[in-house]
Amino acid sequence: MGKRQESALATRKKLLEAGERLISARGFDAVSVEDITSECGVAKGTFYTYFKRKEDIVQELSFREFGEIAQRTKLMNGTFLEKLTFYAVNFSSHIEETGVKMAQQWTKNVIDPNVFADAEKGSKLDFDIKTLTDIFQDSMDHNEISQQIPTDQFVDFLITQLYGLMVCWCMADGVYSLRDKTNDFCRLTLSRLLDPYIL
Repeated sequence: MGKRQESALATRKKLLEAGERLISARGFDAVSVEDITSECGVAKGTFYTYFKRKEDIVQELSFREFGEIAQRTKLMNGTFLEKLTFYAVNFSSHIEETGVKMAQQWTKNVIDPNVFADAEKGSKLDFDIKTLTDIFQDSMDHNEISQQIPTDQFVDFLITQLYGLMVCWCMADGVYSLRDKTNDFCRLTLSRLLDPYIL
């Protein structure tokens, strides 16, 4: 990789990090492209070299971070229940760490996926469904769970729970721990549901 490419990647990363910081602190609607570029010390036009619109920053951050959580889940040692709990708790932990304002924007992106969908990955919801389905498939491939598990139904149920927990947390303005609520859900519910399919 040449110096020009390294510089471009560094600038793009700075824009993403600045966007995340500002949106988390102020909320999506209170942050302009100019705010993001000023934070980075680059010209406003530089933003459009890397992104078409401000919403692309939110999408990119969500795909990157949640994709990394999924990858760590697949690579970890442990039972399928431990892996699924790890994924769910870290999913919620990241949302909590990023803050209510960013979570509200992710929620808005899911509500109107046609506006915020990535051409390659689809909406954030599409991405999360595919990611969780891949985790199930990986565990089937490693003989951790039965091939008979109704994957689509489990994935729909889990995504509904995770998104429901996130929306309620946003509505409560983050006054309690989303991570703890998610951990409680996993502890109280998942083992009973998954038990018939664990090998």
